[in-house]
Amino acid sequence: MKIAFIGVGQVGAPLAAHLAEAGHDVVLAESKEGSASVAAALARSKRLSSRPVAEAVRSAEVVFLATPFQANETIVRPLADSLAGKILVDCTNPVGPGLSHGLKSERSGSEFLQSLAPQAHVVKAFTIYGFENFENPSYPAYPVKPAMFFCGNDRAAKERVGSLINDCGFEPVDVGGLVQALHLEHMTLLWVRMVRAGGHSPNIVWAALRR
Repeated sequence: MKIAFIGVGQVGAPLAAHLAEAGHDVVLAESKEGSASVAAALARSKRLSSRPVAEAVRSAEVVFLATPFQANETIVRPLADSLAGKILVDCTNPVGPGLSHGLKSERSGSEFLQSLAPQAHVVKAFTIYGFENFENPSYPAYPVKPAMFFCGNDRAAKERVGSLINDCGFEPVDVGGLVQALHLEHMTLLWVRMVRAGGHSPNIVWAALRR
């Protein structure tokens, strides 16, 4: 697939590298020439390239958004027309004071994002763990992959994102429509409170076990 990444920090950079190494055409969106974060991300894989944001989005089928949530409106609103008909993978989380939900749980960050780009197919994914598990999702002592819960309203878009989740080393678990994004954001807060505040290992993941 042709994929663009907006945001290549601790979350976006490892995901971009995994997908590039899996054979996808991955472009890093560069908001300014000489970006240190883009340069660091490019060093992860020779298969990665970079282009200005508008050009990267225009040529992509799937756009990953892995920026701080508070930057989303500034970034996405000007790109709304270019995102029409494309899959927009929301890897962001609204986090407020005291590790609370940044939108007071009145709606999800993904639903807010959908309102900014109403013709995009927003899929919430890659949000329920910290960056450590995006760097290395392998748990060889267990016979299952870590689960990656994801949601969205468009079935075809979710099928494509599910395949990308698998390429990144996770088991894709579709939990339903975009209305479920709020619950995934609370799941992220649970993980963050357990790990960042509660002292649990960052190498803790969820699994989907079936009989």
